[in-house]
Amino acid sequence: MNPIECPLHLIMEKISGKWKLIIIYSLNQSGVIRFSDLHRLIGGVSQKVLTSQLRELERDGLLIRKVYPEVPPKVEYSLTGKGKSLSHVLDSLADWATTNMVPELES
Repeated sequence: MNPIECPLHLIMEKISGKWKLIIIYSLNQSGVIRFSDLHRLIGGVSQKVLTSQLRELERDGLLIRKVYPEVPPKVEYSLTGKGKSLSHVLDSLADWATTNMVPELES
């Protein structure tokens, strides 16, 4: 199969990146969240990288960025319907990781 035609190849183009799955998972758990709260929730990611990953997810139609005309600027992020449709997949991955990876970390 040509990699361009493979559905997994296509989705990996959209969600690859060290933080994208964690961002999507966090937004799914939190609903609407401000940048600073998301940054604090995720931890370990620089503001520059988080901003870049958020922009890519917005460009790909997986999240919504809402800017309020306030001083200081208020920006909130939430998942689109397409982004929310990944929730069951991510929940399954999290369950799999808990079952198969956490015991390895504990030993």
